[in-house]
Amino acid sequence: MHELLAAEPDESLAAELERDVETIGKDLEAFELKTLLSGPDDAGDAILTIHPGAGGTEAQDWALMLSRMYRRWAERRDYQINVLDLEEAEEAGIKSVSLEIKGEYAYGFLKAEKGVHRLVRISPFDSQARRHTSFASVFVYPDIDDTIEVDLREEDIKMDVYRASGAGGQHVNKTSSAVRLTHLPTGLVVACQQERSQGKNKATAMKMLRAAIYQKKLEEQEAARAVIEATKTDNSWGNQIRSYVFQPYTMVNDHRTETKVGDVQRVMDGDLDEFIQAWLKRSTGGGS
Repeated sequence: MHELLAAEPDESLAAELERDVETIGKDLEAFELKTLLSGPDDAGDAILTIHPGAGGTEAQDWALMLSRMYRRWAERRDYQINVLDLEEAEEAGIKSVSLEIKGEYAYGFLKAEKGVHRLVRISPFDSQARRHTSFASVFVYPDIDDTIEVDLREEDIKMDVYRASGAGGQHVNKTSSAVRLTHLPTGLVVACQQERSQGKNKATAMKMLRAAIYQKKLEEQEAARAVIEATKTDNSWGNQIRSYVFQPYTMVNDHRTETKVGDVQRVMDGDLDEFIQAWLKRSTGGGS
């Protein structure tokens, strides 16, 4: 086609060639990413939880902003999003949220987001308009199916029931349908108030707990390997994995890969792929 265009220039043919090149480039990029997603759970769904750090309303608002960011990211990929648990804060923001994100390679992509996220901005809750720094933690678990064996004994699980919060009318206020499960040996806690039925909420919470225990086992295995490979592992980038700066300039900086994006609003609207891809390439040795 290049030779044909050189001999006889044609604008429509040139435009077609440009589209073909762009399509091939995207297909190659997608193929490269899938080669980086080779973990046992990478192709499956994910459970993502967000908790604000210290800082009261400002941190709780930041947790809500992150929740919206991940929902927008999932929507861009046509993933299904289910709110498993949501605890709203008194003034603004949230105290915690658990999202089930269902779609091909959801966990493989989202595992790049696990860690502490830092916000720097002029706080809308500060009457003196001072700049505040807030933190929120993001945890990501593989949404494992029921065929994976995780030893859950009834005597190891404490169940609490309570009234669901948020929208829902009188039923929400009168019925203790929400369920919180505590796994006593590990201290892991999960909660679900998605359904009106206590039984359905318990079933979903058990699924979440099974996933959390499975992830904990994986992390214990990874920690054991890290001890052996400590001399090859660079952990010098500190606690936060990424900073989102709104003032005095705008910049999102991933401290693990040094990937920087100046358009912070675009990132907050769910455009995370540049950060995720850079982390995947770095963590698997797929990039320079």
